[in-house]
Amino acid sequence: MSTARGTDERDLEVVPDGPYDDDSRLVAPEVVGDDAAAEGALRPRTLDAFIGQQRVKDQLGLVLEAASARGRAADHVLLAGPPGLGKTTLSMIIAAELGMPLRVTSGPALQHAGDLAAVLSSLVPGEVLFLDEIHRMSRMAEEMLYLAMEDFRVDIIVGKGPGATAIPLELPAFTLVGATTRAGLLPGPLRDRFGFTAHMDFYDTRDLHAILVRSAALLDVELSGDAAAEIASRSRGTPRVANRLLRRVRDFAQVRADGHVDLTVAQAALALYEVDEIGLDRLDRAVLDALLRRFGGGPVGLSTLAVAVGEESETVETVCEPFLVRAGLLARTPRGRIATPAAWAHLGLRPPVGSTPVLPFADVVAADGDEA
Repeated sequence: MSTARGTDERDLEVVPDGPYDDDSRLVAPEVVGDDAAAEGALRPRTLDAFIGQQRVKDQLGLVLEAASARGRAADHVLLAGPPGLGKTTLSMIIAAELGMPLRVTSGPALQHAGDLAAVLSSLVPGEVLFLDEIHRMSRMAEEMLYLAMEDFRVDIIVGKGPGATAIPLELPAFTLVGATTRAGLLPGPLRDRFGFTAHMDFYDTRDLHAILVRSAALLDVELSGDAAAEIASRSRGTPRVANRLLRRVRDFAQVRADGHVDLTVAQAALALYEVDEIGLDRLDRAVLDALLRRFGGGPVGLSTLAVAVGEESETVETVCEPFLVRAGLLARTPRGRIATPAAWAHLGLRPPVGSTPVLPFADVVAADGDEA
């Protein structure tokens, strides 16, 4: 087990060397560890209290206000975007704004049409059904959902073979809120049945700063403005990451300082947890370091790069690459992964003499980029 440089062995431990445990990633946008319990206390309860996503808030507010004025169930809502941006929080806000109960389920839990029928048949008029990871529903349940969303009824098949009969079951008017991180996997007929689609974007530093100030007040953490800005700048545009980093910085301040989080304490805590100035963690930097030092900036295939850092190809592709590409540090080309000039600069290295730096997103395509 490695420890932070310059600290005693009894000090807080950092991420161990060796294969990377994604459950320990402070910068992972997915729910890890105690996130679910912690986020429940930090979630805003109204649309006005929701920080960021102003365009989505304005559009969604009109949809909900119009539905309330008509006294009818709101149109079905699809929330699309990367994990950690507040889709679950918005679903709870939708139910609260409509004054209706919320039913929560997920696509992986609905593997049979009967599973979906059981949920739908128990809804009350006007209830909001939140379906997380809707793109992972089974095909049978998906086809049943088409009819339920459009006509508020489902057909229950009784019997098998030639003697099977369909019994129509009328459903109360309800509002479906679907959430997906991969909108492209949703079939066209399902997307078309949503009356409103919200595409959620990554947050800017200003909005993350405001979120951290609010969260710090709820957690009773003394957080200076400079410290909030520092944490926000390392949060990868994701509120879930910002709140997770805030909790870890709070722990550091409680153990190593007087409990007050100023800029110096925030920087020391984030250095201990190996989250650098732009939000890269140990695994991100290991990928960049291998790409630059061992392969001269590329191009190099995905599997070769994964072997160089001792990880599975899928881990590198799904855990590291999305943010490295978005940050302009890595490019994916038909010939393989290539480092950009920003990557060399970030690690304080110089490109090899005679190499031709690749500008960010120049000649970049959405290719696997592995060896032939």
